[in-house]
Amino acid sequence: MSRAVCIVDDDASVRKSLANLLRSAGFETLSFAAGDLFLASALARQAGCVLLDLRMPGMSGLAVQRELARLEWRLPVICMSAHWDEGAVRAAMALGALVCLGKPFSEEVLLKVVEDALAGGQ
Repeated sequence: MSRAVCIVDDDASVRKSLANLLRSAGFETLSFAAGDLFLASALARQAGCVLLDLRMPGMSGLAVQRELARLEWRLPVICMSAHWDEGAVRAAMALGALVCLGKPFSEEVLLKVVEDALAGGQ
């Protein structure tokens, strides 16, 4: 299984900080500013997991998860959001998210969740 992690978030500073953290821990990263760009990427299909923001303009994280399911793309999904509500968490988990992280989250929590996602995919 690839150690590449896709980061899908509309906030450039979030993408950059997550990519820097993950690379410093030995992961490869691919960053996308929108869900449709992520889904259209051939490189993303090689990834080991995806960090997916649920609240983005255009295609939401839940819409991305629905499309992943429709495409039968079995990629471990870690959802993240600064604006949680119970309905969104339930929907994300029902669509197969491994975990839902509330922003901000600690570096240690993120690295553990990514390691777990990659280990579970093997």
